[in-house]
Amino acid sequence: MWIEIDQGPGVHPVFCRDLGTGTAPLLHLHGGWGYEIYPFDQPLSILGSSYRVLIPDRTGYGRSGRRCEAFGLDFHRQAAAETLRVMDGLELETSVVWGHSDGACTAVWMGLDAPERCRAIILEALHFDRAKPSSRTFFETMATEPGALGKRVASVLAREHGADYWQDLLALGGNAWLTIRDTSWPHPDLFNGRLGELEVPVLILHGEQDPRTEPDEMAMVLQALPRATTHMIEAGGHCPHSEPEVWREATNAAIEFLDSLDRD
Repeated sequence: MWIEIDQGPGVHPVFCRDLGTGTAPLLHLHGGWGYEIYPFDQPLSILGSSYRVLIPDRTGYGRSGRRCEAFGLDFHRQAAAETLRVMDGLELETSVVWGHSDGACTAVWMGLDAPERCRAIILEALHFDRAKPSSRTFFETMATEPGALGKRVASVLAREHGADYWQDLLALGGNAWLTIRDTSWPHPDLFNGRLGELEVPVLILHGEQDPRTEPDEMAMVLQALPRATTHMIEAGGHCPHSEPEVWREATNAAIEFLDSLDRD
């Protein structure tokens, strides 16, 4: 089922998937390419009996309003503010938040700006390093030649975002990352040195083969969040929750973490 959520005058509505038969809310925040490229179907098959799984399309994605202007340098924090408005529209006081990739960055900002709204946060494929030197060519391809990312990517993204728009959307994301990495900042991380301020329960869920992760990036995350629960997936790539070989391991790690909240 889909829900249309009014964000207020002059703002595009956000469309949100409303799935599962449970009552406890769980917000899943998609990554920078949208939802369909890394669907939540497999975890939903297990979690859906206990949780009401809500998956909004961020502004610019899927059924929500398109974006024509550039993503701001603080687009992850802007997305967090939008997601909090979505929670208001859904009349949710609090929720588990499971963010993937860019969605994980959004989840961090939700936890920093409104910790009382986050029962717990699952950070899957979290980005931390602003510079991302190993990903520069990847971001340049997104910005200038998204069609080179392959036929499957093109097919899925065209179906979700529109054949006349998906390349523009990827260019917006690629240019945003290039601008972030080429801009001088007082802190080397995406959270202005504040990641360690997170006080809500956190699960760090990460694939050891993630091509978007710098060699020392997860070590810096773990240093900033020494109290977080951590589950590293040896064979996992950029999206363990949708990868055939490891989705069950990723889901079971999430379930164990969420169950521990009820025991504490």
